[in-house]
Amino acid sequence: MQINARRLVDRSAVITGGASGIGLASARRMAAEGARVVIADLDAVAGERVAAELSGLFVKVDVTNPEEVEDLYARTHSEFGSVDIAFNNAGIAPPEDASILDTDIDAWRRVQDVNLTSVYYCCKYAIPYMQHQGKGSIINTASFVAVMGAATSQISYSASKGGVLSMSRELGVEFARQGIRVNALCPGPVNTPLLKELFATDLEKAARRLVHVPLGRFAEPEELAAAVAFLASDDSSFMTASTFLVDGGISGAYVTPF
Repeated sequence: MQINARRLVDRSAVITGGASGIGLASARRMAAEGARVVIADLDAVAGERVAAELSGLFVKVDVTNPEEVEDLYARTHSEFGSVDIAFNNAGIAPPEDASILDTDIDAWRRVQDVNLTSVYYCCKYAIPYMQHQGKGSIINTASFVAVMGAATSQISYSASKGGVLSMSRELGVEFARQGIRVNALCPGPVNTPLLKELFATDLEKAARRLVHVPLGRFAEPEELAAAVAFLASDDSSFMTASTFLVDGGISGAYVTPF
């Protein structure tokens, strides 16, 4: 895909989970639009490779560790002089997280720590830099399951994404007058390694998900990256506290078309 827009020139963008999936595609898209990207990930090999590809910075981060998250934004500010965009995207969907009847408390807590508490840390430590600048864009990855229920349940995942959506809405309202926009990106099923791993051993579950998508397919990471770049840019300057659904119509469907 050829990118002609240059909406993010001279802006720094921190992407958690930036070494793969939606994070990787978004890092490439934002770099193509002129951003200085910071790849934050646990995978040092992939993270260093992506950072080198994009002439960016890699920081190895456990997003459940508040000291490491705080250091991530401090390093970004030290390297680039600003923290303009925070794409809080790291997340997990382990097979141990299923129906509430089968999901034990350790699996519940692990998913909450990675998917929800990490977003709390990222927002907590990014916002002060944005307050000092008087501007900034935060994009938090929620999900279409934050706005609708699923019979094929991942109870902690769904609850965590509902928390991300609610927190994003509240932060968007709280900091709007300070020039900081906070929006929740709500993807539908996306063709990423995480989704492939989830469905690889359960083709029936994958088919049950796919049949409900009006567009008839899963999204590609690059399609979500385009939405991230929009939310990061001034093209979305009047958007904050929004539920930004990019889901192929799944949340709006009553009956799937033939």
